[in-house]
Amino acid sequence: MSNVELVLWAGFAIGLAFGAAGQITGFCLHRGLQEHWGKTEGYKLQAFALALAVALLGTHLLVLAGWVDIGRSLYMAPAFSWLLLPLGGLMFGYGMVLANGCGARALVLLGQGNLRSLMVLMCLGVAAYMALTGVIAPLRLRLSELSLLSPSGIAVPDGMPRHIVVAALVLALAGFAVRKGGWRHGRADLAGGAVIGGLVVAGWWATGRLGADEFDPVPLASLTFVAPIGETIQYAMIATGASLSFGVAIVLGVLAGSALAAALRGQYRLQGFDSPRQMLRYLSGGAMMGIGGALALGCSIGQGLTGLTTLAYGSMIASAAIVAGARLATFRASHPST
Repeated sequence: MSNVELVLWAGFAIGLAFGAAGQITGFCLHRGLQEHWGKTEGYKLQAFALALAVALLGTHLLVLAGWVDIGRSLYMAPAFSWLLLPLGGLMFGYGMVLANGCGARALVLLGQGNLRSLMVLMCLGVAAYMALTGVIAPLRLRLSELSLLSPSGIAVPDGMPRHIVVAALVLALAGFAVRKGGWRHGRADLAGGAVIGGLVVAGWWATGRLGADEFDPVPLASLTFVAPIGETIQYAMIATGASLSFGVAIVLGVLAGSALAAALRGQYRLQGFDSPRQMLRYLSGGAMMGIGGALALGCSIGQGLTGLTTLAYGSMIASAAIVAGARLATFRASHPST
């Protein structure tokens, strides 16, 4: 079996585990933020924090072991757009609230029969490719050129500073995860977060270790969903002229894992829109997430988990903007006349 085939099977297995964990525990940044801002009981945000802690620690250990060269990832590009990263993050976060979840969550919900998520994913994937290679791409590229920033440092420096930052962040995130009885009452959520954090590490290992080859290396990547969702739609249309990628394998795995978990738990049921207004809101959210994710180079998983494990400053900017966009949308929803 070639290194490419190994990576594809690993991606599908990672997707299966993500889909099952997401279906069983309801892992979702959007829901966690809503619980936190609404001061309602729940442990979804703490689960996300634990996922980030596990992903950070695991990725750091992979780098220390020499199994992954994190500098090859897109998050460590020597320059980034000071305009598009925060703008895209704001758009993605706003759209995430409109669509009641991110692209990864939509995949999990589709796997258990939610047809609203099918429409969200179609809009997200098409809009993402419009921005990446379609009609919006020239504008995106031009704005990127005009706002390109090449800082002297693109991430927390290697060596002792990085070790200290990783240790501090892991301890802080883990402490946040278990606060207010999280370890006693939110064990299922925290277990799901730990699994998904481990899957981020597994993604880096699969593409960085299994995919290593002098003549045909696999691009270094881990969990991310905006571009892969668009790529999956494209692959479904022109499979004879395209090849499977790690991202597409993950998307297919998430759908399969969620469907299997839902079927085994008796939770598979078809659901649709309640009204045209609801449909418009979800479609708008999907389109905003697609374009925003393309501009921000990732989503709440791609930047908020995978990107942050690199400690790249661009990922920090994009992730903060995603949260800010979600906060703005939540405020607008609770103050419609403002």
